[in-house]
Amino acid sequence: MATTLAKETTASVEYATRLEHVSKSFATPGGQQLVLDDITIDVAPGEFVTLLGASGCGKSTLLNLVAGLDRPTAGSITTDGRPALMFQEHALFPWLTAGKNIELALKLRGVPKEERRGRTEELLELVRLQGSYGKRVHELSGGMRQRVAMARALAQESRILLMDEPFAALDAITRDVLHDELTRIWGETGLSVLFVTHNVREAVRLAQRVVLLSSRPGRIAREWTVDIPQPRRIEDAPVAELSLEITDVLRGEIRRHGQQ
Repeated sequence: MATTLAKETTASVEYATRLEHVSKSFATPGGQQLVLDDITIDVAPGEFVTLLGASGCGKSTLLNLVAGLDRPTAGSITTDGRPALMFQEHALFPWLTAGKNIELALKLRGVPKEERRGRTEELLELVRLQGSYGKRVHELSGGMRQRVAMARALAQESRILLMDEPFAALDAITRDVLHDELTRIWGETGLSVLFVTHNVREAVRLAQRVVLLSSRPGRIAREWTVDIPQPRRIEDAPVAELSLEITDVLRGEIRRHGQQ
């Protein structure tokens, strides 16, 4: 199968990112290890999709391919512009203030110096961190650091935001608050979001569509459309009900892998 690099398009399209028959292998001492196998998926403009699966199923690898940080072994990936990527760790520069961390992304985008401060203040307001421009990273809580990281990703003004378990290290209450904030920001900006998680309830809480990957190699096992109105709470009965259904399928995939 022919392999193409991630391509960008600025034309009007029906997708924010498109993966067509994508596979990825890594060289190991025992030979080539197939991590992802024949993944085909579209994310529509403005759509929120979660990638769900057990640890080691290739979720983060898939996200790195979409981000252009690695190349597929086979298949093609097309994106509507360059994606922005937000990691599990905030990856902020500790010697810079919150505002300067965001301004750096604007500088790399070529935003004129005289415009950066105003745009940074707008982004801090968007993530509800007004007045935090001059705060150092060590002065911020874990949740505040992730808000700054989100603002820095939004500063790239990408059409699609890639999120690799960005709330996994946070306590339950902070994570729930940031779920609300992410849902609000997604609604206000119209971004497309591809969100990686291994937390089933988080996947259902946030997404319009949940895509489950099988394990080793990662293949699309099943998809669910989430027809639950936003705003949602993680403890809402419809969220819990769909989460149980998805968990049963995920457990089946884990058992199947364990029997191989």
